Amino acid sequence: MSTKNIVLFGAPGSGKGTQSDRLVTKYGFIHLSTGDILRHEVASGTPLGLRAKGIMDSGEFVSDEIVIEMIEKKLEENKEAKGFIFDVFPRTLLRLKRWMLCSRKEAHLLQLLWSSMFTLIVL
Repeated sequence: MSTKNIVLFGAPGSGKGTQSDRLVTKYGFIHLSTGDILRHEVASGTPLGLRAKGIMDSGEFVSDEIVIEMIEKKLEENKEAKGFIFDVFPRTLLRLKRWMLCSRKEAHLLQLLWSSMFTLIVL
C-alpha cells in the first residue's frame, strides 16, 4: 500500500490543526504533531518522555534526535496508515536530512523524499 505524507507549515493559530482534522476525517490519515507527541510521551512517563522532560525542565529545547525517535515510534505503531500529516516536521531540509541519518535511511533518497514523498502546504 502506498502512503501519502503531507507536511503542514504555518504560524501558531494559522489553521494547521483545523486542516489536519479535516484531512484525518476525509482520508483517514494519522496526524503527527511534535508538540502533541512530546506532551503524550512526557505524560505517559515513557523513556523518551522522561529524557525530553529532563531537557525541557532545564529550559532547553528537545533535540532533533529525540523528536525524531518519537516520530519514528509513531510511524512504527501505525505501519498500515493510509498516510501521515506531519505538523511542522520536518521544518527544514536540514531536519529532514537529520531524520534520514538518525533513521539510517539512504542519504541519496533525500531529494526524492523532499520532492515527491511529501506534499507541502503552507498555511
